[in-house]
Amino acid sequence: MKAIVFDGIGSPRDVLYLDDIPVPQIGDNEVLVRMVSASINPGDFLFIENLYPEPKKPLFPRQVAGNHGAGIVERVGANVALQPGTLVAFSYYNSWAEYAAVPAEWLIPLPADYPLERAGQMVNPITAWDLLDDSRVQPGQWLAVTAGYSSVSTMVMQFAQRRGINVLSVVRRAHDGLDLRTLGAAAVLDLSNLKAGVRETVLDMTGGTRLSGIVDNVGGPVSGELIRSLALGGQMVINGGMSAERYELHNFDVLLSGLEIRANIYRYFFSPPVEADGPILRKIVDVFGQPDFHVPVGGLHPLASFKLAVASSLDRTDLGKQIFAM
Repeated sequence: MKAIVFDGIGSPRDVLYLDDIPVPQIGDNEVLVRMVSASINPGDFLFIENLYPEPKKPLFPRQVAGNHGAGIVERVGANVALQPGTLVAFSYYNSWAEYAAVPAEWLIPLPADYPLERAGQMVNPITAWDLLDDSRVQPGQWLAVTAGYSSVSTMVMQFAQRRGINVLSVVRRAHDGLDLRTLGAAAVLDLSNLKAGVRETVLDMTGGTRLSGIVDNVGGPVSGELIRSLALGGQMVINGGMSAERYELHNFDVLLSGLEIRANIYRYFFSPPVEADGPILRKIVDVFGQPDFHVPVGGLHPLASFKLAVASSLDRTDLGKQIFAM
């Protein structure tokens, strides 16, 4: 089968290559999935660069790249209840390939007619749902979301809009091709066009109301200013670090406002879904699959076009999610 693999740690631009490798064998409690789509995510690049903690480490030679995707159940091992022909999504390993062997407990069954470009990126709506929950922002309050054009951020906005939460989308530069207000943003803070400081601009755009929460995918000095724009008891949830810059805080910036800063770890990073997750997963799958839930897709690529797909994912996040379509 065709697969995108790597033999050493490094930039995904440098170490990935397309190869023919054997179709994986399955054992008890495992499923052979014929892949139909797989998303390209920042976390996939962290895996390739060996920046994840144990046990999420590559194994050489010919480690298959990709951690998220969707496919059709081709074969099942002993003790597996899923039937061949079932469409499933997963977050595990080895998704940038024509086939993947996945323990059945990691699989999320989907409706047979689910849009395949959405099925391959279920990691994103699940993450967005959890980020919004973790922010603890209530209807009528304000939530700032950085990296406003990123896939996860646009999903946070749409989930927030459905809950009556006001979203301030923070972007480096506004793009004419996509108005984030159509995706649930109540206001867009364009950092390239500031007429005053970040805190002053936030207060002006929110009608004098301080932020109740922040979902931050960037970091850097702007994040520090957003933290100082939080209301009493506000919360910042860190989901990424696109900026190489740091921000500074004094203890009193946190202490005197009763703030909390916490990290978001994808709920299925270390462990698979459990039975109790079923109702919330079905709700996320349902909302994410609705036609009025906007999911920007930057490109659908065959595995052979991995160089273009990776470069587009790294350089043009404003285009939308890049997807491998098998």
